[in-house]
This record gives sequence, structure tokens and C-alpha cells, in this order.
Amino acid sequence: MTGMDIELAQGDITTWAVDAIVNAANHTLLGGGGVDGAIHRAGGRAIVDECRLLRADHYPEGLPTGEAVATTAGDLPARWVIHTVGPTWARTKDKSDLLRSCYRTSLAVADEVGAGSIAFPLISAGVYRWPEEDAIVQALTTLRSTPTAVRTATLVLYDEATYRLAEQVAARLGEQG
Repeated sequence: MTGMDIELAQGDITTWAVDAIVNAANHTLLGGGGVDGAIHRAGGRAIVDECRLLRADHYPEGLPTGEAVATTAGDLPARWVIHTVGPTWARTKDKSDLLRSCYRTSLAVADEVGAGSIAFPLISAGVYRWPEEDAIVQALTTLRSTPTAVRTATLVLYDEATYRLAEQVAARLGEQG
């Protein structure tokens, strides 16, 4: 249950043809800004409908930070969307374990649904203001250390600058590890 290939890519995660894409969701599961809004718009009504059912039946207070849950992918090329709620960056409080939990629980949900390939955005690095370099470190170290049956994980970076930063961080971590 280890030995997952980890890849870096630049692009629009909503176009990734993998078993599961991860949505950096908010607590409501009903869409929002950034990647969350993009996934909901591209995936269509089926995702929203399933998220509403999940809220009503399992998460009346919203999906807790660091947890993950799967829904249909609707009109997306993926089979599932795994929604996870990342922490908001706070200089005065270390929430890095919650950020790592997003990756661990998303992989656990991927295992539950039988996903062999998964694509992640850089969780919490957008509107939740997590510093990009540390978000990349947290993502890569957690993906490398989490036991899973998933064969391939792709960290999809939206812009070229973040992709280049991720390449530098990955090279540095590779030298350490």
C-alpha cells in the first residue's frame, strides 16, 4: 500500500481525466470561490445535489476542517470528486496538521471508492492564504508518507509561478529524502 507515484502538473484541475479529483471545498460543500467554484461549475448540478444530500444526512453543521467525503463528478472527466476543507492560514496558530489531514483523509476516501489515480489542487493556498511554499511542502511530504492503494497522485498547480516553485520544493525535498 505504498509506492505511489507523485507528479506535478500545471493546469486546470477540472480537465483532469483521473479517477478522483480533490476539491478544496468550504464547510458548506455548496461551492464558492477559486477551485471550489470552478469544480462545482464544471461538474454541474449532480455535484451540488449530492452535496446537499450529504449536508442534510451527514454534515448538518458542515464538513469539518481536515475531513474528506466523495461525491459524483457530474460532468467532469473524473469519476469522483473528493471534497476536503482546508484550514485558513493563521500566523499565530499552527494548523499544519489540519492541512496534512486534508491529504491523508482524501487518500483514505480515494481508497474507499477504489480510485487508482487522484489529482489534488494546492489546498488552502488560495483564498485561505496559506503560504504557497509551505503548502507545497505539506502536500508533498504527506503524499509521500501516507499509506494508500492509489497508484498515482498529481498535484495540479494553477499557474506557472506556483508550478515552478513546486518543482524547486520537490527537488529540495528529494535531496533530503
